[in-house]
Amino acid sequence: MHGAPKMPAGFAAMPYVNPDSPKGGRLTLGVSGTFDTVNPLVVRGLSLPNIRGYVIEGLMARGYDEPFTLYGLLAESVETDDNRTYVTFNLNPRARFSDGKPVTPEDVIFTWQLLRDKGRPNHRTYYSKVARAEITGPHSVRFDLTGNNDRELPLIIGLMPVLPKHAIDPAHFEETTFKPLVASGPYIIKSVDPGRSATFARNPDYWGADLPINRGLWNFDEIKFDFYRDENALFEAFKKGLYDLRVENDVTRWQTGYDTPAFKAGRYVKETFRNGTPVGMNGLAFNTRRPIFADIRVREALASLFDFEWVNKNFFFGLQKRTASYLEGSNLSSIGRPADERERGWLSAFPGSVREDVLEGRYAPTKSDGSGRDREVLKNALALLSAAGYELDGTVLRNRDTHEALTFEILVSTRDQERIALAYARDLKRVGIAATVRSVDAVQFDRRRLTYDFDMLPYRWDQSLSPGNEQSFYWGSGSADVDGTRNYMGARSKAIDAMIAQLLIARDRDTFESAVRALDRVLISGFYVVPLFHLPDQWVARWARVDHPKVTPLFGFLPEAWWRKPGS
Repeated sequence: MHGAPKMPAGFAAMPYVNPDSPKGGRLTLGVSGTFDTVNPLVVRGLSLPNIRGYVIEGLMARGYDEPFTLYGLLAESVETDDNRTYVTFNLNPRARFSDGKPVTPEDVIFTWQLLRDKGRPNHRTYYSKVARAEITGPHSVRFDLTGNNDRELPLIIGLMPVLPKHAIDPAHFEETTFKPLVASGPYIIKSVDPGRSATFARNPDYWGADLPINRGLWNFDEIKFDFYRDENALFEAFKKGLYDLRVENDVTRWQTGYDTPAFKAGRYVKETFRNGTPVGMNGLAFNTRRPIFADIRVREALASLFDFEWVNKNFFFGLQKRTASYLEGSNLSSIGRPADERERGWLSAFPGSVREDVLEGRYAPTKSDGSGRDREVLKNALALLSAAGYELDGTVLRNRDTHEALTFEILVSTRDQERIALAYARDLKRVGIAATVRSVDAVQFDRRRLTYDFDMLPYRWDQSLSPGNEQSFYWGSGSADVDGTRNYMGARSKAIDAMIAQLLIARDRDTFESAVRALDRVLISGFYVVPLFHLPDQWVARWARVDHPKVTPLFGFLPEAWWRKPGS
């Protein structure tokens, strides 16, 4: 996105892979929830994971040791101008779909049009920015980006998946399906047991196996996904060896749950991986479409009442860290950094959009004494709620004008989420707020989440070191009323939209970082979530039959680079 690529022309392999990794065997993965489609490119249905990348390829591939650099995949070369008013992709003549037919410029244009008109909301947003596309040679396609002033757009198009025109029926594209997709990736969908399991098989005729970007990747002959509706069942299945690796986010499990005879015997191990990317925002999202959360003072008060210190001490052995920023854990975070002149200049056009303590880098989430009954926190929260028109009527907080009690529902789908929500509900009860916790299965949770049918729910917005167009999908005004976006809080802010526009037009890294921090400040000041917590590292448990490279990329551990030990 900014600066030169890390890898030189003609590189042999990425530094985070073992180019001589053994091939063969099966990787089995456990997944929480279910699925009802194999098409991840449309809103309808819950898709199998990892279709993108494993089965469906893009024009280019991400380098996982850099914030945002793409390398050749289906496209062997790229052309653009300094102002990025166009981008031309020159396809690799060897590129083939799994049915043996070549990948053509016609396929690229077909996919662009299909996803622009029928794809997920983020695809429709991105690809509608293209003025036109045209075939410029037997293997070349040009996208005209005139007037967008969006320097990231050529890279976004570079990540566009490419589908075969001859194998896709546009009239039925938006429907859920279990029919295996024809695509160009290293794996094909071998079998599907709806809602329960699916298996990918490595395509023996995969056209891109020898590309430098792929060397050391895609080592398993098969990758199987087994689905579990209950998180505890998922964990117990791992301990029994029913799947090979597990990312652990539960501190209690990590500290005490893996102490089994198999672990003591070294049959499986626990490892910590350093992730150099932002942890993002993990929080309980207010649905501001609901009138009860329309007042920012109410949201600020409710956010302050979450007693992280008590929760961390009693639930997590003190190992969690409080999340404060939407770019937590990176130099893109505004926490502890006063706004520079660029930020102040942009934000001056939106008076009141950023709190003074946030602007000066002094902001931090409310900190309690850890007792579970910090009276000072309660006092400050009640003062904010009073200013917003609420007062205590005995033990119930009511609107001063309507006399309606302040109540809402927290929607959860796992026991871990439920535990945190119940602790938070207890905190709220101390100021007269009755928050009910409703636990639903993963399917219902996802359906209600995608249609914004909730008052409050937990969510984690993952971020990269190069935030871009996806920020509009997360919290842009245009996504607030579109089903399937990640603007769960329903944010509609001219200041947010303007800061997203600034980061998209940034021409150098310093200006880009200033724009991202300015966006972070506006989001923090809006109190759209109750900030929760995060782990500082990635915790992964793996059975000893699988192994991984010694080098961990910037993005953290990469299962695509793992392999099965010969003879295991």
